[in-house]
Amino acid sequence: MPIGKPSKQTIATEKYMKKAGWISKSYKLKREVVESFAEACEVAGVSQAGQLMNMMKEFANQVNREHSE
Repeated sequence: MPIGKPSKQTIATEKYMKKAGWISKSYKLKREVVESFAEACEVAGVSQAGQLMNMMKEFANQVNREHSE
């Protein structure tokens, strides 16, 4: 649950996110890398979160294939 006195909308959003399996992660990365990635996503017309998710899935699948052989 959110800290403090959350609104009904905040509580509903938190409940949905938990049920749908969404979590928030935080990473420390070099500014140049982050800015370059943001610019590339904008040029490509994709969201940064969506692109990160695709790259994470692809990497996990690749590693799983290599280690299952």
